[in-house]
Amino acid sequence: MSQMGDGKRFGKVAVLYGGWAAEREVSLQSGRAVLEALLRCGVDAHGVDAGRDLLTVLAAGRFERAFVVLHGRGGEDGVVQGALDLVGLPYTGSGVIGSALGMDKYRCKLLWQGAGLPTPPFELLQRESDLTAAAALGFPLMVKPVHEGSSIGMSKVDDPTALAAAWQLASRYDMAVLAERWVSGKEYTAATLAGVALPLIRLETPRAFYDYAAKYHADSTRYLCPCGLDAALESRLQQLALQAFTLAGGAGWGRVDLLLDEAAQPWLIEVNTVPGMTDHSLVPMAAQAAGLDFEQLVMRILETTLPAASEEYPREPQAGADAAN
Repeated sequence: MSQMGDGKRFGKVAVLYGGWAAEREVSLQSGRAVLEALLRCGVDAHGVDAGRDLLTVLAAGRFERAFVVLHGRGGEDGVVQGALDLVGLPYTGSGVIGSALGMDKYRCKLLWQGAGLPTPPFELLQRESDLTAAAALGFPLMVKPVHEGSSIGMSKVDDPTALAAAWQLASRYDMAVLAERWVSGKEYTAATLAGVALPLIRLETPRAFYDYAAKYHADSTRYLCPCGLDAALESRLQQLALQAFTLAGGAGWGRVDLLLDEAAQPWLIEVNTVPGMTDHSLVPMAAQAAGLDFEQLVMRILETTLPAASEEYPREPQAGADAAN
Protein backbone atom coordinates (compact mmCIF):
# COMPACT_ATOMS: atom_id res chain seq x y z
CA MET A 1 0.00 0.00 0.00
CA SER A 2 1.76 3.10 -1.16
CA GLN A 3 1.55 6.26 0.90
CA MET A 4 2.99 8.39 -1.94
CA GLY A 5 1.05 11.48 -2.90
CA ASP A 6 -0.86 12.07 0.38
CA GLY A 7 1.93 13.65 2.35
CA LYS A 8 0.52 17.19 2.25
CA ARG A 9 -2.29 16.31 4.69
CA PHE A 10 0.24 16.41 7.53
CA GLY A 11 1.12 20.04 6.94
CA LYS A 12 4.60 21.29 7.76
CA VAL A 13 6.49 18.62 9.71
CA ALA A 14 9.58 19.11 11.85
CA VAL A 15 11.82 16.04 12.03
CA LEU A 16 13.55 16.42 15.39
CA TYR A 17 16.98 14.81 15.57
CA GLY A 18 20.45 15.32 16.99
CA GLY A 19 19.93 16.86 20.41
CA TRP A 20 22.52 16.93 23.17
CA ALA A 21 22.50 13.37 24.53
CA ALA A 22 25.28 10.78 24.28
CA GLU A 23 23.34 9.17 21.41
CA ARG A 24 23.47 12.34 19.30
CA GLU A 25 25.38 10.79 16.38
CA VAL A 26 22.97 7.86 16.10
CA SER A 27 20.03 10.27 16.27
CA LEU A 28 21.48 12.33 13.41
CA GLN A 29 21.69 9.19 11.26
CA SER A 30 18.17 8.09 12.17
CA GLY A 31 16.75 11.55 11.61
CA ARG A 32 18.29 11.98 8.18
CA ALA A 33 16.89 8.60 7.09
CA VAL A 34 13.40 9.55 8.31
CA LEU A 35 13.59 13.01 6.74
CA GLU A 36 14.62 11.64 3.34
CA ALA A 37 11.83 9.04 3.44
CA LEU A 38 9.19 11.63 4.32
CA LEU A 39 10.35 13.88 1.50
CA ARG A 40 10.11 10.96 -0.92
CA CYS A 41 6.50 10.54 0.21
CA GLY A 42 5.65 14.15 -0.54
CA VAL A 43 5.60 15.38 3.07
CA ASP A 44 6.59 18.99 3.70
CA ALA A 45 9.27 17.82 6.12
CA HIS A 46 12.20 19.81 7.51
CA GLY A 47 15.09 18.62 9.64
CA VAL A 48 15.55 20.36 12.98
CA ASP A 49 18.69 19.67 15.02
CA ALA A 50 17.09 20.05 18.43
CA GLY A 51 18.85 22.44 20.77
CA ARG A 52 17.86 24.29 23.92
CA ASP A 53 16.10 26.84 21.71
CA LEU A 54 13.84 24.18 20.17
CA LEU A 55 10.50 25.80 20.99
CA THR A 56 11.66 29.12 19.53
CA VAL A 57 12.76 27.36 16.32
CA LEU A 58 9.47 25.47 16.03
CA ALA A 59 7.41 28.62 16.58
CA ALA A 60 9.42 30.56 14.01
CA GLY A 61 9.02 27.74 11.49
CA ARG A 62 5.25 27.54 12.03
CA PHE A 63 5.36 23.75 12.12
CA GLU A 64 2.14 21.75 12.41
CA ARG A 65 3.52 18.52 13.87
CA ALA A 66 6.79 16.87 14.86
CA PHE A 67 8.38 13.52 14.06
CA VAL A 68 10.58 12.83 17.08
CA VAL A 69 13.78 10.93 16.26
CA LEU A 70 15.73 12.04 19.32
CA HIS A 71 17.52 9.23 21.16
CA GLY A 72 18.50 9.45 24.80
CA ARG A 73 18.11 12.09 27.46
CA GLY A 74 16.40 15.32 26.55
CA GLY A 75 14.52 13.81 23.62
CA GLU A 76 13.42 10.32 24.59
CA ASP A 77 12.79 10.85 28.29
CA GLY A 78 9.70 13.07 28.26
CA VAL A 79 11.46 16.44 28.29
CA VAL A 80 10.78 17.32 24.64
CA GLN A 81 7.40 15.60 24.79
CA GLY A 82 6.33 17.83 27.68
CA ALA A 83 7.48 20.92 25.80
CA LEU A 84 5.53 19.89 22.71
CA ASP A 85 2.43 19.21 24.83
CA LEU A 86 2.79 22.67 26.34
CA VAL A 87 2.60 24.38 22.94
CA GLY A 88 -0.01 21.96 21.56
CA LEU A 89 2.14 20.52 18.76
CA PRO A 90 1.19 16.93 17.79
CA TYR A 91 4.16 14.54 17.79
CA THR A 92 5.04 10.93 17.15
CA GLY A 93 5.61 8.33 19.81
CA SER A 94 4.93 8.11 23.53
CA GLY A 95 3.82 10.95 25.76
CA VAL A 96 5.58 12.31 28.82
CA ILE A 97 4.90 9.40 31.18
CA GLY A 98 5.65 6.66 28.65
CA SER A 99 8.83 8.38 27.51
CA ALA A 100 10.07 8.98 31.06
CA LEU A 101 9.40 5.40 32.18
CA GLY A 102 10.88 3.92 29.01
CA MET A 103 14.09 5.88 29.55
CA ASP A 104 14.30 5.01 33.26
CA LYS A 105 15.31 1.36 33.24
CA TYR A 106 15.07 1.08 37.03
CA ARG A 107 11.54 2.43 37.45
CA CYS A 108 10.31 0.59 34.37
CA LYS A 109 11.51 -2.68 35.88
CA LEU A 110 9.88 -1.78 39.21
CA LEU A 111 6.61 -1.29 37.34
CA TRP A 112 6.91 -4.61 35.53
CA GLN A 113 7.88 -6.36 38.75
CA GLY A 114 4.87 -4.91 40.56
CA ALA A 115 2.57 -6.08 37.77
CA GLY A 116 3.98 -9.60 37.89
CA LEU A 117 5.74 -9.42 34.52
CA PRO A 118 9.04 -11.33 34.26
CA THR A 119 12.21 -9.22 34.43
CA PRO A 120 15.64 -10.28 35.79
CA PRO A 121 16.36 -9.45 39.46
CA PHE A 122 18.16 -6.14 39.87
CA GLU A 123 19.69 -3.63 42.25
CA LEU A 124 20.12 0.13 41.97
CA LEU A 125 23.72 1.30 42.45
CA GLN A 126 24.13 4.84 43.71
CA ARG A 127 27.02 4.45 46.13
CA GLU A 128 29.83 1.98 46.71
CA SER A 129 27.97 0.24 49.54
CA ASP A 130 25.29 -0.85 47.02
CA LEU A 131 27.80 -3.16 45.32
CA THR A 132 27.37 -5.74 48.09
CA ALA A 133 23.64 -6.09 47.39
CA ALA A 134 24.34 -6.33 43.67
CA ALA A 135 26.91 -9.08 44.18
CA ALA A 136 24.32 -11.01 46.19
CA LEU A 137 22.28 -11.36 42.98
CA GLY A 138 24.97 -13.76 41.78
CA PHE A 139 27.37 -13.48 38.87
CA PRO A 140 27.45 -12.85 35.97
CA LEU A 141 25.73 -9.47 36.08
CA MET A 142 24.91 -6.81 33.52
CA VAL A 143 25.73 -3.28 34.67
CA LYS A 144 24.25 -0.30 32.84
CA PRO A 145 23.43 3.40 33.28
CA VAL A 146 19.77 3.83 34.17
CA HIS A 147 19.12 6.67 31.71
CA GLU A 148 21.19 5.81 28.63
CA GLY A 149 20.45 3.84 25.47
CA SER A 150 22.39 2.18 22.63
CA SER A 151 24.22 0.05 25.24
CA ILE A 152 26.34 3.07 26.19
CA GLY A 153 28.29 2.45 29.41
CA MET A 154 27.18 -1.18 29.70
CA SER A 155 29.37 -4.06 30.91
CA LYS A 156 29.01 -7.75 31.63
CA VAL A 157 30.85 -8.64 34.86
CA ASP A 158 31.88 -11.95 36.41
CA ASP A 159 33.31 -11.00 39.82
CA PRO A 160 33.26 -8.25 42.48
CA THR A 161 36.37 -6.51 41.12
CA ALA A 162 34.86 -6.23 37.64
CA LEU A 163 31.58 -5.09 39.21
CA ALA A 164 33.29 -2.13 40.88
CA ALA A 165 35.01 -1.16 37.63
CA ALA A 166 31.75 -1.46 35.66
CA TRP A 167 29.93 0.71 38.21
CA GLN A 168 32.60 3.39 37.84
CA LEU A 169 32.33 3.24 34.03
CA ALA A 170 28.53 3.48 34.03
CA SER A 171 28.68 6.31 36.58
CA ARG A 172 30.46 8.47 34.01
CA TYR A 173 27.18 8.60 32.12
CA ASP A 174 24.63 8.53 34.94
CA MET A 175 24.58 8.89 38.73
CA ALA A 176 22.05 6.03 38.82
CA VAL A 177 23.35 2.62 37.70
CA LEU A 178 21.49 -0.67 37.38
CA ALA A 179 22.95 -4.09 38.13
CA GLU A 180 20.85 -6.88 36.64
CA ARG A 181 21.24 -10.64 36.88
CA TRP A 182 22.64 -12.03 33.64
CA VAL A 183 20.29 -14.29 31.69
CA SER A 184 21.86 -17.02 29.57
CA GLY A 185 19.76 -17.50 26.49
CA LYS A 186 18.72 -15.96 23.21
CA GLU A 187 17.96 -12.29 22.67
CA TYR A 188 14.88 -11.04 20.83
CA THR A 189 13.32 -7.69 20.12
CA ALA A 190 9.67 -6.90 19.49
CA ALA A 191 8.79 -3.74 17.60
CA THR A 192 5.35 -2.24 18.17
CA LEU A 193 3.48 -0.06 15.71
CA ALA A 194 0.09 1.53 16.51
CA GLY A 195 -0.83 -1.16 19.02
CA VAL A 196 0.39 -4.10 16.93
CA ALA A 197 3.48 -6.23 17.58
CA LEU A 198 5.61 -6.77 14.49
CA PRO A 199 7.49 -10.02 13.79
CA LEU A 200 10.19 -10.76 16.35
CA ILE A 201 13.86 -10.43 15.46
CA ARG A 202 16.48 -12.70 17.02
CA LEU A 203 19.86 -11.06 17.61
CA GLU A 204 23.13 -12.97 17.45
CA THR A 205 26.59 -11.53 18.07
CA PRO A 206 29.97 -13.13 18.78
CA ARG A 207 30.62 -10.30 21.25
CA ALA A 208 29.90 -10.67 24.98
CA PHE A 209 26.52 -9.00 24.42
CA TYR A 210 24.69 -6.79 21.94
CA ASP A 211 26.77 -3.69 22.68
CA TYR A 212 27.22 -0.37 20.86
CA ALA A 213 29.72 -1.81 18.38
CA ALA A 214 27.48 -4.80 17.63
CA LYS A 215 24.54 -2.46 17.06
CA TYR A 216 26.13 0.11 14.79
CA HIS A 217 29.49 -1.06 13.42
CA ALA A 218 30.04 -4.83 13.46
CA ASP A 219 29.42 -6.87 10.33
CA SER A 220 29.35 -10.04 12.45
CA THR A 221 25.97 -9.29 14.06
CA ARG A 222 23.16 -11.46 12.71
CA TYR A 223 19.51 -10.47 12.60
CA LEU A 224 17.14 -13.41 12.15
CA CYS A 225 13.61 -12.65 11.00
CA PRO A 226 11.74 -15.02 10.93
CA CYS A 227 13.21 -15.50 14.39
CA GLY A 228 13.05 -19.30 14.40
CA LEU A 229 10.44 -19.71 17.15
CA ASP A 230 7.25 -21.67 16.61
CA ALA A 231 4.20 -19.51 15.89
CA ALA A 232 2.58 -20.04 19.30
CA LEU A 233 5.65 -19.05 21.28
CA GLU A 234 6.37 -16.04 19.06
CA SER A 235 2.78 -14.87 19.50
CA ARG A 236 3.08 -15.25 23.28
CA LEU A 237 6.24 -13.16 23.33
CA GLN A 238 4.66 -10.53 21.10
CA GLN A 239 1.71 -10.21 23.48
CA LEU A 240 4.07 -10.00 26.47
CA ALA A 241 6.00 -7.23 24.74
CA LEU A 242 2.80 -5.33 23.96
CA GLN A 243 1.67 -5.69 27.56
CA ALA A 244 5.02 -4.46 28.85
CA PHE A 245 5.07 -1.53 26.43
CA THR A 246 1.52 -0.47 27.24
CA LEU A 247 1.98 -0.84 31.00
CA ALA A 248 4.94 1.54 30.80
CA GLY A 249 2.79 4.11 28.98
CA GLY A 250 4.22 3.46 25.54
CA ALA A 251 2.23 4.56 22.50
CA GLY A 252 2.54 5.05 18.75
CA TRP A 253 5.64 3.02 18.08
CA GLY A 254 8.55 1.56 19.98
CA ARG A 255 10.47 -1.57 20.80
CA VAL A 256 10.74 -4.01 23.69
CA ASP A 257 13.88 -6.09 24.21
CA LEU A 258 13.66 -9.47 25.91
CA LEU A 259 15.63 -12.63 26.54
CA LEU A 260 14.48 -16.23 26.38
CA ASP A 261 16.43 -18.45 28.75
CA GLU A 262 17.34 -22.10 28.29
CA ALA A 263 14.06 -23.16 29.94
CA ALA A 264 12.08 -21.04 27.43
CA GLN A 265 11.23 -18.50 30.17
CA PRO A 266 11.02 -14.94 28.80
CA TRP A 267 12.63 -12.01 30.64
CA LEU A 268 11.83 -8.39 29.83
CA ILE A 269 14.90 -6.16 29.60
CA GLU A 270 13.92 -2.66 28.53
CA VAL A 271 11.70 -0.40 26.42
CA ASN A 272 12.80 1.91 23.63
CA THR A 273 10.24 4.63 22.87
CA VAL A 274 12.28 6.23 20.05
CA PRO A 275 14.16 3.28 18.50
CA GLY A 276 16.93 3.73 15.96
CA MET A 277 16.06 4.21 12.31
CA THR A 278 19.51 3.67 10.78
CA ASP A 279 20.48 1.01 8.25
CA HIS A 280 21.43 -1.25 11.21
CA SER A 281 18.20 -0.61 13.11
CA LEU A 282 15.65 -3.20 14.15
CA VAL A 283 12.24 -1.56 13.71
CA PRO A 284 12.70 -1.11 9.93
CA MET A 285 13.74 -4.78 9.69
CA ALA A 286 10.65 -5.94 11.56
CA ALA A 287 8.43 -3.66 9.48
CA GLN A 288 9.88 -5.07 6.29
CA ALA A 289 9.09 -8.59 7.51
CA ALA A 290 5.50 -7.40 8.06
CA GLY A 291 5.31 -6.08 4.49
CA LEU A 292 6.08 -2.41 5.13
CA ASP A 293 8.97 -0.71 3.38
CA PHE A 294 10.78 2.18 5.08
CA GLU A 295 8.60 4.87 3.51
CA GLN A 296 5.41 3.08 4.56
CA LEU A 297 6.80 2.66 8.06
CA VAL A 298 7.59 6.35 8.60
CA MET A 299 4.24 7.37 7.13
CA ARG A 300 2.40 4.95 9.42
CA ILE A 301 4.26 6.42 12.40
CA LEU A 302 3.41 9.94 11.26
CA GLU A 303 -0.25 8.95 10.88
CA THR A 304 -0.45 8.34 14.63
CA THR A 305 -0.21 12.12 15.11
CA LEU A 306 -3.50 12.72 13.31
CA PRO A 307 -6.62 13.42 15.44
CA ALA A 308 -8.48 10.52 13.83
CA ALA A 309 -5.57 8.09 14.06
CA SER A 310 -6.70 4.62 15.11
CA GLU A 311 -4.41 3.65 17.95
CA GLU A 312 -5.15 0.86 20.37
CA TYR A 313 -3.19 2.52 23.16
CA PRO A 314 -3.46 6.32 22.79
CA ARG A 315 -0.99 8.34 24.77
CA GLU A 316 -2.09 10.76 27.41
CA PRO A 317 -2.99 13.62 27.58
CA GLN A 318 -3.23 14.09 23.80
CA ALA A 319 -2.99 17.86 24.12
CA GLY A 320 -1.33 18.09 20.74
CA ALA A 321 -4.07 16.13 18.99
CA ASP A 322 -6.75 18.35 20.54
CA ALA A 323 -4.91 21.44 19.36
CA ALA A 324 -4.92 20.12 15.81
CA ASN A 325 -8.75 20.01 15.67
